[in-house]
Amino acid sequence: MSQEVEIQQLKDKIAYYEQIIQTMSTPIIPSIVPKTIMIPIVGYMFPERFENIETQTLMYIGENRDIENVVFDFTGVRLEDVVSFDYNDLAISISRLNGSLRLMGVRSIYVGFNPKFIREIVHASIHVEIETYKSFRAALNRLLSETNQTIASIYEVK
Repeated sequence: MSQEVEIQQLKDKIAYYEQIIQTMSTPIIPSIVPKTIMIPIVGYMFPERFENIETQTLMYIGENRDIENVVFDFTGVRLEDVVSFDYNDLAISISRLNGSLRLMGVRSIYVGFNPKFIREIVHASIHVEIETYKSFRAALNRLLSETNQTIASIYEVK
């Protein structure tokens, strides 16, 4: 096998694995709350990854027009995971995603921000207008209470 062919095969394999990683980096999970999805965000955060999260989310909602709420769960993101992402850029990215979802008629909720992460945003004097809750459970409870539902009522046998 020639060196050029081997290099091309390796490049193809890298592209294939990059596609798998990109797909896996934005899991979209239907919630127990009707018309709601959850997107857990775990690990290293950088501009290209956030752009992928935005793209995947908007595509999913475009294909599933019944979605009314998206809960982004940042519980798995540590302060160290965003060191290469300027906080101002992150705030702009979140605001842009929020605005896009609002234009689609979708409510976005953010949960699980690390206290150190919040402190860095506040210290940087960055103002982000978003709906937040301490945990995924708190957000789901809020959504359920707004519609006078309980988990039991969602799964009642009729």
